[in-house]
Amino acid sequence: MQLFVNLPVKDLDRSKEFFTGLGFTFFGMAEGMASVVINQETQVMLLTEPVFSSYVAKEISDADKATEAILVLGMENPEQVDALVDGALAAGATPAGVKQEDGVRYQRGFADLDGHHWEALCLVQPAS
Repeated sequence: MQLFVNLPVKDLDRSKEFFTGLGFTFFGMAEGMASVVINQETQVMLLTEPVFSSYVAKEISDADKATEAILVLGMENPEQVDALVDGALAAGATPAGVKQEDGVRYQRGFADLDGHHWEALCLVQPAS
């Protein structure tokens, strides 16, 4: 089974540049949309607001004013968490959420250029 998350964006080229800068690749770009490849089973579809609106009957949420979802990316180690979040912040993202470091998990977050809340999470394996 595959998962495709759809997010509205104001400026598709700007969003593509942002996610490319974080090391992600794209698949299946079409007019008004581009698919960020997370892994073989998961993609995040970036749709311009007019294209996104054509799929929904409700108003598009303003992610700068309200949180509708938190997108969490599982990372292998805390260094990957820091690299992704620090890279996002350097590329124009803003900090989001509360850093979690409790011996079980290491987690940090950011809001992308359109205000969508992302978290990078590493579950810490207990020493055996």
